[in-house]
Amino acid sequence: MNKSEWSDKQLEELLRQMPKIQDHRNPRDIYQNLFIKKRKRPAWLVPSFATAAVLLLIFLLGPQLFNGTDYSFDTVKQEESSLDQQKGLSENDSANLMTKEEATDKLNAESKLSVTENDKSALYDFEVGNGTVITYWIPDAQAQFLVPVSILINSEADKKDWLTNFTETMGQLEEEKWGLTDYYPLNASFTWDPSTNSVTVDVPQDHKYGQGSAAEKNFLSSLNNNIASNSQASKINFTTNGQPGIELGNYGSIEEIDIESEGKHAYFFYTPDGMETTFLVPSTELYQDINEAFDAMKTGQSDLRLNTSIVPSFSSMELTVENDQLTITLDKNTTMKNDLETIHSFDAILLTAKEFGIETITILNAPIQQLGPFDLSQEIKVPVAANYRQIQ
Repeated sequence: MNKSEWSDKQLEELLRQMPKIQDHRNPRDIYQNLFIKKRKRPAWLVPSFATAAVLLLIFLLGPQLFNGTDYSFDTVKQEESSLDQQKGLSENDSANLMTKEEATDKLNAESKLSVTENDKSALYDFEVGNGTVITYWIPDAQAQFLVPVSILINSEADKKDWLTNFTETMGQLEEEKWGLTDYYPLNASFTWDPSTNSVTVDVPQDHKYGQGSAAEKNFLSSLNNNIASNSQASKINFTTNGQPGIELGNYGSIEEIDIESEGKHAYFFYTPDGMETTFLVPSTELYQDINEAFDAMKTGQSDLRLNTSIVPSFSSMELTVENDQLTITLDKNTTMKNDLETIHSFDAILLTAKEFGIETITILNAPIQQLGPFDLSQEIKVPVAANYRQIQ
């Protein structure tokens, strides 16, 4: 504030000029009022009023105060949970980054386990060991064609001849479980004569293998294929109740047939109705060379429900055959999955190659090194047999 410009003398003069004020009250009243104002309040009144005020405030504001405290505690818990989640997400992100970097190796490892341990297709040397392989030819559910199914029996089978193993084991087949016709055991007895390299098949008088063309065809074809797959026998002799010959409606009386060795077929995919299993089935017709067979495998045989067995990975390939070796050169831009379908396709290629006298296959420009149990950088042997199934 600015310093006053009035002097003391001037202020005194100004006060003298103001009007006079008189108090008309009685002096006793003035004294009485002064005495009352100076009296102190009782000491107990102040804390009592304070206590009452605090209790009133607690009563009025208590719910809000406690709600506010609960909310603050929950908020802290939520914030801590949020921080933990963020930490977990951060750790998961790191794990995801690691998974992405290792995705290919992990996928291939898992695929390798699935295709080598489950749902076996063809049977190979490295799986046989000291066991004995027996192949049975079983009609499909509609009896249109024969499906080769191979089993592996223990080393005790080596002490028996092939025909004993064949006849003793055929009653253990589970055809219906596999989606095929319940066909075995055959209603016949078998005798092998090593001196003539022939097998005699004796049927009872009431046999049913001559009831219809399909039954007759499957009977003769299954006998031929069974004996050709499991032995070196060259001829079948037929008898009925020990008497020469068998009567078949469309063939008449047959006493013997020569064994026709299998060969020059193409293998296709076949999936029975309501099943997930894929069988590899040879064509009913023959092909002049392996190129023609592979071309047929790209289209299938829809009339018999035999599906294409060449997956896109093998659709573009060049073949070179030298003696008993086949070299398959793939397109450089080919991609390939390590899954069951591709394994089955490779099985079909190997089985078809075997039909044309091929013993080993070499793959060039393979986009992956490991396809199931196969190292595609190495020479690969053709299978021992098709459609391996385990039995009790």
